[in-house]
Formats: sequence, structure tokens, C-alpha cells
Amino acid sequence: GRTPLQARTDWLTADRGFWTTLPFGGSQRPKAVGGGRAAADHYLDRVTARLFFAIVLVLSSCTSSTSVTPGTVDIWAPQPGTTWQWQLTGEIDSSFDVAMYDVDLFETPIETIALLQAEDRIVICYLSAGSVEDWRDDSALFPEHIVGEPLDGWPGERWLDVRQLAIVAPVLTARLDLAVEKGCDGVEPDNVDGYVNATGFEITAAEQLEFNRWLAGEAHRRGLSVGLKNDLAQATDLVEWYDWVLVEECVEFDECSGVAPFVAAGKAAFGTEYSEPTNRTCELAEEFGISLLFKDLDLGAATEICP
Repeated sequence: GRTPLQARTDWLTADRGFWTTLPFGGSQRPKAVGGGRAAADHYLDRVTARLFFAIVLVLSSCTSSTSVTPGTVDIWAPQPGTTWQWQLTGEIDSSFDVAMYDVDLFETPIETIALLQAEDRIVICYLSAGSVEDWRDDSALFPEHIVGEPLDGWPGERWLDVRQLAIVAPVLTARLDLAVEKGCDGVEPDNVDGYVNATGFEITAAEQLEFNRWLAGEAHRRGLSVGLKNDLAQATDLVEWYDWVLVEECVEFDECSGVAPFVAAGKAAFGTEYSEPTNRTCELAEEFGISLLFKDLDLGAATEICP
């Protein structure tokens, strides 16, 4: 049967990962097209519904011990072959004919997110979950004793001790709340594989799994789609918790087979190579069911795809 939480939320219906029906017996508002007032109305519809859903979750937590588990909330769950664009720097180029845009949570204006969604794009918002970036406004909220070694090649960024969940959780949940407030359809949490990196902390595989499951659960509690980033060694353990997977340079490092648990489960695998396209790279991406982009390391607008 339904859980108490499902009983409270079964009047919600989902359309491409966001709520379109309100519980007052009224008809659905049509999707907005284009910019201006229509885009603004479209954005407000999405944010209002997500915030209402968040309130429902808070009330549920006060009145019931039932928790949200994977599969309880109908969120955006893309299939293999889904097209996408990844741009984390510069003014967003909205001209790509793709189903999903992956953009920076902090830097992307609300208006840009709304305009992309008005053009029927899913918007995923990037955030780092396992590192502190010293240019972010909330970076000072991480105390020094949980800040570890620098990330190689990324000035101003250092690993976090994700085992210290009581300290890390308030900052990360605030970021997820920001994603809801800005109308993001989902999130791309980065640096969730500290256990195989030189973080300065002795993070075990089991501890990383615990953190990654917690993170996915918090995203789902807010109605957000969430992708597993690069942690392919734990893909089998995490495929039921995450809605899609994103991997960097799997061809370069011969790791593309790691996406198999997601593709087998009918979940999209997104990939990026920081190199020029080659026939061999494209053949491997097709073999493993990866929607592949060729990007520069700055992750600006410039993108190439396989023919």
C-alpha cells in the first residue's frame, strides 16, 4: 500500500521532472514558450510547486516516521541516449538543441534557468559536494579541521572530510534548497569519490557509500533528480539511488564499462572527453551507451559531439 507520505502527495503529477498539477481541482497551466512574461510565469509555476512539495515533506517529517526512499518521488530520470550540454563558465549559450543543460548552481541566473526551461529543457545545477571552493559565498562555513588537501590542478579547491556529516550536511542541504529555489530540475554533485583520492583523510569505501547515499536521498527529498559523478567503482551499489551517471574521460582512462549498471537499468550515462573527437572514441561511447561531449577543461560553451 501507499506510505503516509505517498498518500499526502499522490495528487501531484510529474511532467519531465517537474510538477504541473495543483491540488485544487483546477486544470493544468500550459507550458510557457519563448521569453518575457511567459518564461517568468513558467518559472514561477515550477518554483512554487517545488517549494510546496518541500513544505509537504517538512510536515510529513513532523507527523510520520516514514522517510523518502529511492523511487518514492517521480523525478526526472533520463534514458540512455538523452542529449545534453554542459556549460559551467561564461554566459550560457542556449542555442544547443538538446534535452538537458548542466549549469553552475551559483553562477547561473534564475532568469537563465527559467528561459531554458521555457524552451522545454531540463536544467541540472552543478555543485561540489566533496570539496570546498574558496570563491563560493558559503566556503567559510566549512571549519578548517575538515578541509584537506588541494585538488590537483584546481587552484582554490580542497577536499572535504565527508565523514563529518554533522558539519557538512547543513551547508550541502542549503545548497540543495538553493537549487529548489532557483527552479533547477536536478543537481550534479561533484567530488563524491574522495575515498580513491589523496584527500588528507582516511575515507573508506563504506564511508563514501554512506555519504553518497545520504546525498542522493536529500536530493530526492526535495524532488530533485541527481546524478552520480565519476564514482564508477561504486556504480553497482549506487545505481538504485541515483537517476543517471556522469563520467569524465572514461575513454582516456579505459573506464567506460563502469557505466554499465546504469545503462542496464535504463538510466542515462553522460560523458565528456577533454580531447578532439576520434572515430574510436565515438565508437566506444556508442558501444557503452554514453551520450558523449568533447569539451575544453574550462567547460565553457564550446562543444563538439560525435557525428
